Amino acid sequence: MADILKPTDENLRNLREFLRLGGLLAVPTETVYGLAANALDAKACEKIFEAKKRPSNDPLICHVASYEALESFCEPNDVSKTLADAFWPGPLTFVLPKKDTIPGIVTAGLDSVAVRSPNHPVFRKLIEGCDFPLAAPSANPFAYISPTQAIHVQANLGDQIEYILDGGPCEHGLESTIVDLRDPAYPEILRYGALPVELIENAVKRRLLRPTRNSDHAGVSIAPGSLPKHYSPRTPLDLRPNAVSESELVESDQKTAYLLLRKPVNARANNIH
Repeated sequence: MADILKPTDENLRNLREFLRLGGLLAVPTETVYGLAANALDAKACEKIFEAKKRPSNDPLICHVASYEALESFCEPNDVSKTLADAFWPGPLTFVLPKKDTIPGIVTAGLDSVAVRSPNHPVFRKLIEGCDFPLAAPSANPFAYISPTQAIHVQANLGDQIEYILDGGPCEHGLESTIVDLRDPAYPEILRYGALPVELIENAVKRRLLRPTRNSDHAGVSIAPGSLPKHYSPRTPLDLRPNAVSESELVESDQKTAYLLLRKPVNARANNIH
């Protein structure tokens, strides 16, 4: 079972070396907990896909401490600089043309890479001491709900990894917003997330294209979190127009969740919201 470690200076030093040598580590971010490996080490990144049982056509996000760090592995532009000045560090990911320093397993073989600078103090302290970016998708089995506490990671991936860096509960509990900036003249939203699109549009003073496609050749996604099955809860979900009867709730085995499109007018059960 994975050990949950406090972010002491000694632990952070040891974990940086662990990552440098190809280790796999769960880390806290302001969005959700991530499963991190050295993004320049293809074998280390393979461990991410193995632990999560993640398909290889779903690319990873590379995390950096600063905007300047992008120059070593991708090609930023004026729009990415504007958005980074406004929202980094924070829950905003860019898709940019990549350089050859990033292995193909990180990008699903595409010529672009997803990048962001996280705003969690523990993760920042870890990554500021690394001389390499960290590839880190959410620290959960593929297509499951993303973890927001260290104990969630331990429950779902504790047998697959050695260490979990504890940073407390995540601030947002929702993945980062992703913007395609491969062509800075036509920025496009690829994934809605923790940063509202309206704020991004205000920063660049234009309306962003909405998702019309999020895959290139052979069904490979441009950005993570966009395959047909994603963020799937294990609890059965019953979608109703406007009502669940009290008898149904009483007879329920309490293992089914009900989602109502509007609140019932005469709801008496306290757990109908």
